[in-house]
Amino acid sequence: MSDKFSEEDLKSLAKQLSNPTGEDGIKVGQLMNEGNIEMIKAAIEALQLKFGQSVLELGPGNAGHLKIILDQAEYLNYFGVDISETMKAEAERINAKFIELRTAFFTLYDGTNLPFKDKTFDATLTVNTIYFWEKPAELLNEVYRVLKPGGRFAIAYGQKDFMKNLPFVKHGFQLYSDEDIKVLVAQSSFKIEEIQHKEDDAISKTGEKVRRQFGVAVLMK
Repeated sequence: MSDKFSEEDLKSLAKQLSNPTGEDGIKVGQLMNEGNIEMIKAAIEALQLKFGQSVLELGPGNAGHLKIILDQAEYLNYFGVDISETMKAEAERINAKFIELRTAFFTLYDGTNLPFKDKTFDATLTVNTIYFWEKPAELLNEVYRVLKPGGRFAIAYGQKDFMKNLPFVKHGFQLYSDEDIKVLVAQSSFKIEEIQHKEDDAISKTGEKVRRQFGVAVLMK
């Protein structure tokens, strides 16, 4: 339970959730992938992936879900970008066979500037990373730049009213409601196609069972 965690523990957990490092980061990455799987699946489904498309994921963590993405359609190409060297290394280890097949690629980025040419990708997704974006409007416009016309961007996020009750989010999290998402997207070139409302049963990063309310904002270029 969260009462066994000191404020220093909660700060450390929040830091690892934003940028996993070292052995603890590897463990947190595994917990995130397992705990967020329903959110990940919802974001993937929202992309409506088709034959031969290129997919970009921001902050894939250990990318233990990569096979789910690649199973959506034939001949997909996947690129994962992360700020965490630990997560990049884990993603490459876990997905070595897809890298060998040149179906998947992983690289580091600075959290704002994407190292790709204009109009490179058909679809982009990100799950539970938006709280940590240092320059959210700039990053949105970067995603817009690298998406092809008609491209989709699925952003999965815990709803603010749910997230605010988690003890670690006071340490460096920017929380979002649907309205906050709309305000942010209005600062970019994207248009919102829809915001899906979802719920799942999850285990909080401090060990409690929770009924999580989350949104999937589907943006269109």
